[in-house]
Formats: sequence, C-alpha cells, structure tokens
Amino acid sequence: MERQIVLDTETTGMNRVGVRHEGHGIVEIGAVEIVNRRLTTRYFHLYLRPNRPIDPAAIAVHGITDAFLSDKPPFAEVVDEFCEFIRGAALIIHNAPFDTGFIDYEFSQCSGGKLQLAQLCPTVIDTLALARQRFPGKRNSLEALCSRYQIDLQRRSLHGALLDAQLLAELYLVMTGGQTTLCFDNGRESQLTSSSAAADARGPQRDQALHILRATAVELQAHRDRLTVVQQQGGHCLWLIK
Repeated sequence: MERQIVLDTETTGMNRVGVRHEGHGIVEIGAVEIVNRRLTTRYFHLYLRPNRPIDPAAIAVHGITDAFLSDKPPFAEVVDEFCEFIRGAALIIHNAPFDTGFIDYEFSQCSGGKLQLAQLCPTVIDTLALARQRFPGKRNSLEALCSRYQIDLQRRSLHGALLDAQLLAELYLVMTGGQTTLCFDNGRESQLTSSSAAADARGPQRDQALHILRATAVELQAHRDRLTVVQQQGGHCLWLIK
C-alpha cells in the first residue's frame, strides 16, 4: 500500500534574515491522505496557539488572529496525534523546506531535539521543485499551478492549511498523471462490485433498446477546452480534433 500525506501549514510569520522559522510558530496544520493514488476521506486539521504574536503581514495572508487562537492548543499538546497521522507516509508539500523547517523547529521546542520529521517520514516530495523542472522560468506558486491546470480556486479567498492541502492533492495527482478519486464507503463499493458482477453474468441484454445519452454543446466545449490544456502542457494531444 502506497500511503502519502499532502501537508500544508500556516505560521506566525518568518524571518527575512537568518533562519526563517526560528522564533516563529505554526498556527494551522492541514493534511489529507492519498492511498494508492486515491484521495481518501481521512484528514488532519488543527489550529494551534503559538508562543508569540502573529506578524501583521502573516495575518494579511491567512486571516488567522491572536484572538481566534487564544483557546486553541499549543503544538506540544497535539504532537502525538499529528505524528500518528503522518507516520510512515511520504509527504507531499509545496515548497517543502518552508513547512519541514517549521515542523522540525516545533519538534525541537517540545522534545528537546529528540524528534525530527525525517524519522517519521523519510520521503518528502516537493511539488514546487517538480513544477520548476516542468515549467522553468514560469510562476510556480500553488495559485499559478492551479490556474494552469484549471483547478477551481473560487473557494480560496485567503490561504488556509486544509484547503491548500486539498488543492495541492488534486494538483499533485494531475501533475503526475493520476486522477483524483474519493474512496467509496464499504457498502457502496460492495454494491457497485456486486452489480457489475451480476451484469457480467447476465451478458448483453439484446432484447432491450440502448438508451444513449449524448453530450450537450456545453459539455463538448468543456471537453475541447480540457484537451487544449493537455496539448498546451504536453505539446501534443491525440484526441484534440480541430
């Protein structure tokens, strides 16, 4: 089983000079799970109370205030829960050094340096590095990449760790040639399997007329638009008929 965790954080800010994370803290963690290239319904999401005020510049980015976090737990109180969720998975992060640096700094504050992210998750995939290889010289922020791959950003008025992790999961699967698919619950999945098996056992029903649903003009145009994006990104699209 290939298990991956797509992760994002929001922070109190960062240092412009020196180590970016030192003296700052995480205020939100969002993570979603991918198993065998399928999005599952499992996720991890928490707001955290840092040990310092949030920089005004950071509030302008994510909208999280000190007042909102006043009753939230500190990182040290949730570290075990967080570690259990990510343990053993490959991490997928956009601009990974930023988030991993903050997480390791938080670990150092509550474990005296005994715990490091690499011990829990030896593999980290940086989607920013992947994007820069694929689109050298272009803007490769999460927003730019979602726009490039026509991923809906209407929900995103501000940065948010869980929403950004969900967007990044969809982006990663599209960038690496996969498909985003939510897992069915067991009952539904069993129903689909048994129905399919029953249809195979019956064979074609030749005495019943087939009901054909044809694509609408809007659906056909959406299909052409999507194939155009494929051609622009890959240089060639076999299915694009002009």
